[in-house]
Amino acid sequence: MRQWMNIAKEAIARASIVVKFICLLHVTDAYLLSSSHVLGPSMLPTLNTTGDVVLVENLSHRIGKLGSGDLVLVRSPLDPKKSITKRIIAMEGDKVTFSARNHSFLSLVVPKGHVWIQGDNLYVSRDSREFGPIPYGLIQGKVFFRVSYAILIAFEFVPNIDFHCLYLFCNVGNI
Repeated sequence: MRQWMNIAKEAIARASIVVKFICLLHVTDAYLLSSSHVLGPSMLPTLNTTGDVVLVENLSHRIGKLGSGDLVLVRSPLDPKKSITKRIIAMEGDKVTFSARNHSFLSLVVPKGHVWIQGDNLYVSRDSREFGPIPYGLIQGKVFFRVSYAILIAFEFVPNIDFHCLYLFCNVGNI
């Protein structure tokens, strides 16, 4: 009987470690750092159409440290199941003048609690010009690092690559 008690205690201790690790991963992903795979042409030339992996820090938007020019991961206002990557163009209180679909120019002041976002490739981007300023609450985090898809190809097809050459080849770095 004592042997079974020792085995049960050991199993509970190991399960506890696994549960704590899973909780740590969840907290890290939700509140500190996460990653996202970005596809599509709306952020060319900053991000590749074939897909980049971006690292997102999830603190700046919680403490109000975002500004114009920051690249952010946002819950899509058109499809809440999707996330989009766009650049903040204007903060609350800023005046924005933009070209509407009918080629006329419109101006508006970004309302309190909202930001104006746009893609770097204006001709194909669906952004605030289409759906208006977005609530600050839709921002999931600030993109601070990207890894180009080319790095994955390099590791797959060139097994003995020099890391200096890899750095030059792959466009790895801060945004």
